[in-house]
Amino acid sequence: MLKIGLSGFSSKLQHRHLGAIASLILISLLCSWNGLPSHHAISNCWEGFLWGMADPVIGLNRLASIVAIGLLSAGVVRGTLIATSFVLAAFLGMVIHLFQLNLPGTETAIAVSSIIFGVMLVLPRPNWLILALLGAIAGLVQGYDNGQSIIGTGVISLLAYILGVTLTQYAVVMSAKEIGNTITRANINRILSRVIIVVGFAFCAIGIVFLQSSIG
Repeated sequence: MLKIGLSGFSSKLQHRHLGAIASLILISLLCSWNGLPSHHAISNCWEGFLWGMADPVIGLNRLASIVAIGLLSAGVVRGTLIATSFVLAAFLGMVIHLFQLNLPGTETAIAVSSIIFGVMLVLPRPNWLILALLGAIAGLVQGYDNGQSIIGTGVISLLAYILGVTLTQYAVVMSAKEIGNTITRANINRILSRVIIVVGFAFCAIGIVFLQSSIG
C-alpha cells in the first residue's frame, strides 16, 4: 500500500516537472516571437532577481541547451555531476563577464551547443566525462551571455540577478533530468524513447535557426 502511494506521488511529481518544462517552452516561444530587449536596465534588487529568473527561460536557444543537458544527464553514471557542471560553469561565465574578460561569439556558441546536444539526444550517449565537459562549456558561454544583458547594475542587484539565474537554471536542468529518468526507466533495454528523439531533432532545428541568425 505504501509502495502504491509513493508510486502515485512520484508520478504526479513527474507530471508536474513535465508540465513546468512545457510551460517554460511556451513562454520562451512567445518571448522569442515578440522580441525582448537584449539589455536590462536594472534599478533595484527585486528587478535584478526577476530578470535573473527570467533570462534563462525567455531565450529559446538558452532554454533548449538547459533542457537538453538535463535530458542527457538522465540515466547515466554521475548524471547529477553532469547537470551541476552546467550550472556552476554558467555562474563562472557571469563572473568572467564581471571581470570584463572578453569571450566572443557567445550567441553562436549557444546555438552550436543546442545543435550538438540535439544530435547527442538522438545518438547513443557518450561517456559521462564528455557530457560533463560539453555541459560546462555550454554553461560557461551561456553564463557569459547572461552577464552581457546587465547594464548599469549595482552590486546588490547584480548578486540578486546571479542568484535568480542560478536558481532557474538549476530548477530547469534538474526537472529535465527527472523527466529523462522517467522515460529511461520506462524503456525496454534502455532504448531511447521516440519522444526524446523528436526532442533532439527539435533542439537541432532551434540551434540551426539561431545559428543562422547569429552569423547572418
